Amino acid sequence: MKFTVLYYSRTGNTAAMAEEVARGIHQVPGAEVKVSSLENLDEDWLNASSCVILGSPTYMADLAGVVKCWLETAGHTYQLSGKLGGAFATAHFPHGGGDIGIQSILHHLLVAGMMVYSGGDSLGEPVIHLGPVALSEDIHAADELFWIYGRRMAEQAMRLFEK
Repeated sequence: MKFTVLYYSRTGNTAAMAEEVARGIHQVPGAEVKVSSLENLDEDWLNASSCVILGSPTYMADLAGVVKCWLETAGHTYQLSGKLGGAFATAHFPHGGGDIGIQSILHHLLVAGMMVYSGGDSLGEPVIHLGPVALSEDIHAADELFWIYGRRMAEQAMRLFEK
């Protein structure tokens, strides 16, 4: 089963977290994942993926404008409907908008006809309500949270789509 982890990153922090999400996906047997920046998107892989996870840094307490612009056209450009979707964010401050950015991404994914998932608190510790957020002051402190999130997303996609 194919998975796409997409991101936009100016400083490299969101790219690093995308790699951690992919590391978690790789832990699930049968999962193939491609990590791509929005600028270097493999459209064929994205269209063939059962699960798409999108990450954004936060600016002005919301997702990056580049990500918002991509989301406003993605639902019409790519084959997203019916896929599983998820979101993650990076932020400079604990209250820097990571949760707002994730919510915005999830809303756009729903409008594109995707199903969204995080596991919430149903899977126990660590609780990942909407999606993971990493803070730039110690970006790698969140590595484990991000790969656990990736693994959970892959496990859910396998339950939903495995034939």
